Amino acid sequence: MSAKHEHYDVIRKPIITEKATMASESNAVVFEVAMNSNKPQIKEAVEALFGVKVKAVNTTITKGKVKRFRGQIGTRKDVKKAYVTLEEGNTIDVTTGL
Repeated sequence: MSAKHEHYDVIRKPIITEKATMASESNAVVFEVAMNSNKPQIKEAVEALFGVKVKAVNTTITKGKVKRFRGQIGTRKDVKKAYVTLEEGNTIDVTTGL
């Protein structure tokens, strides 16, 4: 398996929410990442895939909520998010495809 495939395994998808849009004003981008990934892996993957310089990586794990679906109780999956702060002058446009 090539290195590029490993980077795609680390970074699942960009997160586009109101909070993520507010973070983008301070030169940050939010990604959903693999649960077993760590900050150096995330930094390396973003720099390799998008060709930008990463200043900092902050991560958070959101526990899945218990929800009901057609009367059945189920649990949403846990999600790990990475807030990636970019160096000045670097941008990533998440609205376009990769």
